Amino acid sequence: MSIIYTITAVLSAIWIVAADCLPEATLASGIVIGTTTSIASATATVNQFLGIPFAARPERFSPPTKPPAWTNPLNTSVQSPACTQQINYPERKRYLTDLFFNNPQAEESEDCLYLNVFAPSTAPPTGGYSVLFWIYGGSFRFGNAGQPLYDGSHFAAFEEVIIVAANYRTNVFGFPNSPEIPLTQSNLGFLDQRFALEWVRENIASFGGDPEKVTIFGQSAGATSVDALVTSWPDNPPFRAAILESGQSSVPLISDVGINSTESWVQLTTALNCSSTTSNLSCVRSADATTIQSIIEHAALSFRPVIDNVTLIPVQDTAAARAAHNVANVSIMAGTNGQEGRAWALIYGTTNLTKFLQEVPGMTPALQIAITDAYPIGAFGTSNEFEVIAQIYTDLLDTCPQAAMISQSASAGYPTWRYWYNATFANQQVLPDLAAYHSAEIAQVFTTYPPKFTAQQFALSNYMRGAWARFAKTPLAGPGWNAIDTFDGTDLGVLGTNGSSGVQYQGFKHV
Repeated sequence: MSIIYTITAVLSAIWIVAADCLPEATLASGIVIGTTTSIASATATVNQFLGIPFAARPERFSPPTKPPAWTNPLNTSVQSPACTQQINYPERKRYLTDLFFNNPQAEESEDCLYLNVFAPSTAPPTGGYSVLFWIYGGSFRFGNAGQPLYDGSHFAAFEEVIIVAANYRTNVFGFPNSPEIPLTQSNLGFLDQRFALEWVRENIASFGGDPEKVTIFGQSAGATSVDALVTSWPDNPPFRAAILESGQSSVPLISDVGINSTESWVQLTTALNCSSTTSNLSCVRSADATTIQSIIEHAALSFRPVIDNVTLIPVQDTAAARAAHNVANVSIMAGTNGQEGRAWALIYGTTNLTKFLQEVPGMTPALQIAITDAYPIGAFGTSNEFEVIAQIYTDLLDTCPQAAMISQSASAGYPTWRYWYNATFANQQVLPDLAAYHSAEIAQVFTTYPPKFTAQQFALSNYMRGAWARFAKTPLAGPGWNAIDTFDGTDLGVLGTNGSSGVQYQGFKHV
């Protein structure tokens, strides 16, 4: 027998769950039919809606638009394709990238603006469930919401929150930086994210969610996207809290020095024989997508978000914007991992410190000397030049910029929490000796780690998933440790170090 729950009139949605029928939700575009899954030891099933179109098939190099309405109920039980990926050659880098961030490889298409919803099957509380909106990483070159790593079922089953994960366009398809495209439409991937968030605001009540209780969270380029949303959406943002895992957009990275997306566009148009046409943009629009993909991958062309003062403001302005409270008035939680740089050091394969420093864009001779002096072999637990390079990567690309962004937020008076993840598990070491590498925390947050897990891994995952959910439910109360500047400097939540399955406290003073 079906059990029918009538959610409040404010939510204006009907939620149906039954042992003999599939879950459905009525959206602005039509009805969707999902599927259910059960998690061991959970008391209720989880409703999954996979591959919901939040936008129409995008015209290449154009902003997202509303999806066409459908008359018959839409089956949303299968993942949608990923947006067209850019995984650069040589094959060694492709192999490593697939291991870390694209495993298994997904079907790809330009028709990719879909999202997944993982929701509790039980009746929502008054007002609706809190919502966590996930933004994946991938260096703005690749990534997709359908990775098994991002399955939100454990969140829905044990934490009674809703997870939404949306695709967005990356590489040249998401950030083309063509001179013929208006600057305000250059960051198409960011516009996709915003469009998906507006979809959540309009439709999440139909899944039992509260559109006023949305927390955005992301990792790496996803965290950069989160920070860009926080700093560029000061008025009426469709979220009330933000979690940044190993990434931010407020502090410049030395690795970004010299990157010029306009030059990459010129190289692409030249390779496509479009440079002599009346409109390069029209020419590239008509080119075969796989041909474009092959060119940008083999030439390792870089297409990155650009400053448009709509979706991304200049890094030199973020501290002032925060101080003037001209950013989203939301609670912030941010952190990094203990050995972020080991994955990058392996991917780029340099084991000679001098050669490595010489090849870093923007690295002056004086800075090379200063860094060499600051990172002698033996410091920070290093025993060889590879480990020194990995530590430099960790500090330059993640730990120090993240700490500076956290300081900006805390100095401006926003409720701010910081964590440091430092756990190592054998079943997550896709290559030897990676330790707590870049992205290692994701499996703990989502409880999507591989089999053969340890007691610590199980308990730590439960704690971290619960901390992320607590923050989403009560952003002003925080995740379960001290906010910055609230306890005599002992306000860094350390996760997983020395076999811990909860949180430990260490000092952190922002400057």
